[in-house]
Amino acid sequence: MGQQSDHRQAVALLADDRPAAVIADKGYDSKKFADLVAQTGAEVVIPSRKNAKEPRQVDENLYKDRNKIERFFNRIKHYRRIATRYDKSADSFLAFLHLAATMTLLL
Repeated sequence: MGQQSDHRQAVALLADDRPAAVIADKGYDSKKFADLVAQTGAEVVIPSRKNAKEPRQVDENLYKDRNKIERFFNRIKHYRRIATRYDKSADSFLAFLHLAATMTLLL
């Protein structure tokens, strides 16, 4: 199957969720996906690509929060146990994920 872009799974991830806003990078910029997000009543915070015929306006403050989330996940991945998924059970993995998140937020 090879490498696939994350945006192919975005619709499935949002299927049961009703967020107030969907924040993503330019890789998720497609009219089809933006329309789907808008139909759920969520704010679309996805900047348009440079060559977009109709550039989308985004809330810059909300988009800046995306960077904070990206940095948080990057810090959590420094815990080798999380990055390599050593824990066999979901409960053990989740417990250590909580611990790593707490340690990261205390830094």
